Amino acid sequence: MGEGGKERGVASADPPQPQYGTFQGVANYPPPHPQPVIGFPQPVPPPGSSEPYANAYQGVPGYAVAEGRPVPERRLPCCGCGCGWFLFIIGFFLGAIPWYVGAVILLCVRTVDYREKPGYIACTIAAVLATIAIIVGATSADW
Repeated sequence: MGEGGKERGVASADPPQPQYGTFQGVANYPPPHPQPVIGFPQPVPPPGSSEPYANAYQGVPGYAVAEGRPVPERRLPCCGCGCGWFLFIIGFFLGAIPWYVGAVILLCVRTVDYREKPGYIACTIAAVLATIAIIVGATSADW
């Protein structure tokens, strides 16, 4: 073999990088590029923030924690339990009529307080069950 046979190998412009650990990858393979995150909403920096939002500490990633004085919510009507639960409880004593009122409120009123919605949903379920019971009771009676 002559001098020409020794130079036939693959020439590299970069000097070989030393391997420092098991998970460093192959020296001549480029490092992976970061992939964009797809699927979950990404946190947005709050308006007027001076420090990058990605470097700020978050207790739960993806959820911004509101700091400051808490805003008090108004007290619920009907002894603090809300109109929905009040109608649900009174419906047992007044023959299911308040349940129908709660169902109409849930279905027809545009904005219902989120704290009162479970009571209205309970009224709607009770009104449906009461209607089924009335229909079954009326059709199975011997006349």
